[in-house]
Formats: sequence, C-alpha cells, structure tokens
Amino acid sequence: MLWAAGEQSKPVLLKRGFMSTIHEWLMAAEHIASRGNQQIILCERGIRGFDAATRNVLDTSAIALIKQTTHFPVVADPSHATGRGDLVIPAARASLAAGADGLLVEFHPSPAEALSDGDQSLSLDQLPELVRQARRVAEALDRSLA
Repeated sequence: MLWAAGEQSKPVLLKRGFMSTIHEWLMAAEHIASRGNQQIILCERGIRGFDAATRNVLDTSAIALIKQTTHFPVVADPSHATGRGDLVIPAARASLAAGADGLLVEFHPSPAEALSDGDQSLSLDQLPELVRQARRVAEALDRSLA
C-alpha cells in the first residue's frame, strides 16, 4: 500500500500508527518516497499509553524531532490523540509550540449528537477560540498562521 501511494502524484497524509516508533513511521514515509512521491505530510495522532484518561499520548517530542530531521511537513491531530474535546485546544497549542505545521481538528455542529467521534469533536462555535489561541502560540514563536 505504501508503494502504491508512492506511485501517485497526489499528496499523502501518513498518520503515525498508535504503536509505531518514530523510526517505523519515518521508514513508512521512505517507502512512499522511494516510489517517487515526495508530497508526504506526516501526522502525529498519538501513541499508545497505559493511562486510560486519554485515548492516546500526543507525542509532541516526535513533532519536534521530525521537524529537525526531515524535510516533510508535520501536522498534529489533537482530536484523535486525546479523544476528548476539552483537551483538543490545549493539545493543539502544545503541538504548534513543538513545531507542527498544521492541525487536524474535528468539528461538529452538535458534538453530543454526533454519530461518531463526538467525544473528541469541538463545536463549530469553538473554532474562533482555537484560531485565536493558535495564532497567539504562532506569534510567540515568530511564526504565522496561513
């Protein structure tokens, strides 16, 4: 599947498996790149932990390391990482502070009524606050939001 993705002329979003090491994740990206596709975006979505308080552990150190060691952009998915809407904005801030180039955040008009992933979704009226806080983190690091 990685080779097939590498033969496409479209961007590939490669999410880190929740049990994958950073090395394994990067080797998966290399399999894609080896077939000619350099349009790879790496996505940190959390790794397996032992505490059930959150779905996964958002590995912000992996974001910082990826930014130092590869040319690929990296985005974070704080919705899937935390599994909790109340933690999405703080995890998004941490991801940006670690160097993430972007965020994948789930929104729903009414998270409580969502058929899936409602617990990890933000309501649409939380979007301005997410953008405001993301902009403040970016500015503190001499970066800007696109």
